[in-house]
Amino acid sequence: MRKVAILIAASMFFAAIPASGQTGNDAPAKPKSSTTQKTAPAKTAASSAAKSSYDRALLHPALLKDKAPETYQVKFETSKGDFTVSVTRAWAPLGADRFYTLAKHHFFDNGSFFRVLTAFVAQFGISAYPPVSAVWEKATIKDDPVTQSNKKYFLTFATAGPNTRTTQLFINLADNPRLDGMGFASFGQVTEGMNVVDTLYAGYGEGAPSGSGPNQDEIQKQGRPYLDKNFPKLDYIKTTTLTPAPSPATHKTLPAKKTVPAPKP
Repeated sequence: MRKVAILIAASMFFAAIPASGQTGNDAPAKPKSSTTQKTAPAKTAASSAAKSSYDRALLHPALLKDKAPETYQVKFETSKGDFTVSVTRAWAPLGADRFYTLAKHHFFDNGSFFRVLTAFVAQFGISAYPPVSAVWEKATIKDDPVTQSNKKYFLTFATAGPNTRTTQLFINLADNPRLDGMGFASFGQVTEGMNVVDTLYAGYGEGAPSGSGPNQDEIQKQGRPYLDKNFPKLDYIKTTTLTPAPSPATHKTLPAKKTVPAPKP
């Protein structure tokens, strides 16, 4: 399975954050997949939550193309606490529309912050449900021009190259201006609950195969049970709430039939 929207390889991370004995180059790269042994789902409360129903509309990404309001907010209720993202559509319209659609249909519910690198990024956006991940893997959107720098707390879609954005995003945990020239277009920022974002669990480090953290292919294949069993300390998203709330679906109604008085005898 193709990796979905990998932000950048471990070499890029270490180039941005120097560490002893580590070197890197400036070019982002997609990590190679690694073969891992399948694990049985853990019987935990979190696993049970991940088995709950999801919006079946998510199984048809081609039909979900909402246009976002010019500004809106998304409240994230997480295992660590709540935070709010404020979006300005003009910054990156295509990204803002996709994020709006995903939040509206609760795509992020029960999903984990699976790649949290201290003073760099907190990445999320792989569905807790494998059937949903499978259909969104190729639901790409085109790139937006970069109009806002990747400042601390700014929200940006991850990418595996030009025009490959799907559902994965990252919150900048530091100012990362070097990402601007690589085409990472921010479209919103965390405006409430920054302390929550700062304390998301980062103990597992970089993901496999570059590090010992979660393998994205396995998250896509197995969903939350894989993370609950192997990476139980990860923080996760309980639900998201849009403000202003999306309008309820409307249906056209036929006009009432005109009644014709019966002729008088």
